[in-house]
Parts: sequence; C-alpha cells; structure tokens
Amino acid sequence: MPRRLLIVLATFSLLLSACSHAPSPWLLTDVRGHLPDLRFHLINDLGQPVTGASYRGKAVLLYFGYTHCPDVCPTTLAHLTVVLQNLGPLAQHVRVLFVSVDPKRDTPALLRAYTSAFGPHIIGLTGTPDAIARVAKRYRVAYSYGKPDAAGNYVVNHSAAIFIFDPQGRARLLATEHDSVAQLTHDLHLLLTEPKA
Repeated sequence: MPRRLLIVLATFSLLLSACSHAPSPWLLTDVRGHLPDLRFHLINDLGQPVTGASYRGKAVLLYFGYTHCPDVCPTTLAHLTVVLQNLGPLAQHVRVLFVSVDPKRDTPALLRAYTSAFGPHIIGLTGTPDAIARVAKRYRVAYSYGKPDAAGNYVVNHSAAIFIFDPQGRARLLATEHDSVAQLTHDLHLLLTEPKA
C-alpha cells in the first residue's frame, strides 16, 4: 500500500475517533440545557414559605401529585424511599419535594402526615392554585380535575415525571415511571459524587 494512502487512512481514522462521543454515564434522561433551574415560591408541610433556594446544597427530586392519589403517587414515593435507602449516607444530601396539585384538600398538615410515612427526606409542598400552576407550567407538568362524585371525592389526573436537580439547583435528569429503582440509584449516586463544577 502506498505510503501516501497509509497517511490518509491514518488521518481519517484519527478524525473518526475524535468525532465519536463517549457513551453517556447517565441511565436516565439527561435534560441539561432543556429545563429551567429549580425555582418556586410555595409552602412546605410545616406551613412555612419556601423557595427553590431553600434547598440549595441538596440534590432535589421534584414530583407532582396529591395525597388522595390511589396508585401512582404512593408507588412512586415508595420507590424513591428505596432509592434513598440504597444511597446510604449519601441520602442526607437528597430531598424529595412532593408538590401537591390538589391544594383544596392537601393542607400542610395532611401533606406532613402523608410524606412522613415515607421518610424524613420527603417534603410536601403546597400553595395557592396560582402558585402551583406557575411551578407546573415552568416544568411542563399537566394536571386536570375529574368530576366530583356524590360524596365530593374526585381524581386529579397528572404527569408522573420526576425532575432531578443537582445541589446547585440546575435541572439535570428526568425520570419516568418506566425507570427502575436501580437506574435512579445509579444516577443519583453519580450526581452526588461528581466533581464540583
């Protein structure tokens, strides 16, 4: 093979290797640059005003639901409880923020009773309907209210995504109901142990 052709092939090979990307370390969906930073003004389950900045320094998992949810919400929070257990001591650097999309029924006291059943790192948040609508719109979360039955009970249909923010409040990952406890544990461990930017 002529020497010139060898040089051309070697150069082409180098260019190809330079263009290839290393595989992503994340098992969940990487949303850096696609979703806004953690920002809200709500009320926590102790009745205190809180903002996104109140949780700076912690990795935050933001999830929208309601305490009367028959299946998806308790299942999701139970899975997140297992994730926190899997993280061991690193769990102290994580907060799960459970934002109620049913402020009419979900008082701070009711949220406190509900979330405390899952563990100390899970915090209920509520607020006025307008405040909750603003946060939901910020993260493209949809929810709607079903027709009340004779007893006044109703279902709230809502998105079930989990938005994950790093300790600086930057949106980093998105999890869905199809992602496993193992995937969530893996990515949270990676997020909590990555070098400080």
